[in-house]
Amino acid sequence: MENHFYGKSWLKELDYSAKELNFLIDFSLHLKDLKKKHIPHQYLAGKNIALLFEKTSTRTRSAFTVAANDLGAHPEFLGQNDIQLGNKESLADTAKILGSMFDGIEFRGFKQDSVEQLAKYSGVPVWNGLTDEWHPTQMIADFMTLKEEFGSLANLTLCYVGDGRNNMAHSLLVTAAILGVNFHLAAPKDLQPKAEVLAIAQELAAESEAELLITTDPKQAVNGADAIYTDIWISMGEKVDIHKRIEALLPYQVNQALLAQTGKKETIIMHCLPAFHDQETTLGKELAAEYGLSELEITDEVFLGPNSRVFVEGENRLHSIKAIMAATLGEIFIPEEYFN
Repeated sequence: MENHFYGKSWLKELDYSAKELNFLIDFSLHLKDLKKKHIPHQYLAGKNIALLFEKTSTRTRSAFTVAANDLGAHPEFLGQNDIQLGNKESLADTAKILGSMFDGIEFRGFKQDSVEQLAKYSGVPVWNGLTDEWHPTQMIADFMTLKEEFGSLANLTLCYVGDGRNNMAHSLLVTAAILGVNFHLAAPKDLQPKAEVLAIAQELAAESEAELLITTDPKQAVNGADAIYTDIWISMGEKVDIHKRIEALLPYQVNQALLAQTGKKETIIMHCLPAFHDQETTLGKELAAEYGLSELEITDEVFLGPNSRVFVEGENRLHSIKAIMAATLGEIFIPEEYFN
């Protein structure tokens, strides 16, 4: 068996080339087709998968669990109260034990260093389900969604508006730069990408010929965009002045007026979820009561409108995570010339 990815970990987007990312996007689409046709694809039959969660999750946990089951593997959930990462036991010691019992490990938590150490000491593939720095499984789902919608990633322009220095903005920026997708980002000056991440993206974009635009003007950023992407304005566990953050980002809300600025009828709307588009959540009600806002980063009209692909994108978390797991842990044949 020849598998270019076998035994590798999935820690951050920067570890992979455009050809490798494109393969995983195409493989995700293939696995989605197999599932829709009810064709079995148990590439991981007999494997045991550990799912480590320091942070809560809906889509990531569900996607890894169903993906493991579809692939024939057994997933075991270990929440923050079940694991001793750095508390009673060092991360290295935990990694060695888990690696001796499990064939692969998913980690969703705070520090990128934690997932890097798990990969270093466990001896098995480790998959980053999200850290404060990167969200690489989301990237395959997102660019899979774009390819599914438009047929190709060539000449596309993806625009992100909102908090531009969180893990989502950074991941989208570097992944677009690797893949040659034009990337526009609009955010207040103090919420724009970190200088070191932007420098990496600019270097990658010079090779792929992707156009990068970082601006404070959301109207300028969305002009000509094939997709508008946004994320929640306050990240999980982030301690900020909520009133100041909302005040700074309200001009970057994705609404019908901003969508109209693209100049394209077929522009799609994307969001990694959860989204504060209504008051049907506890936090949504609290924010509405305190600040008089029923919607934050995206309006309900746009979120549920005909241009929205947020639920397709959400489902694609399953197929993309399945592709990453199967490629890095399964005995699948991939001709090496695909990557030459």
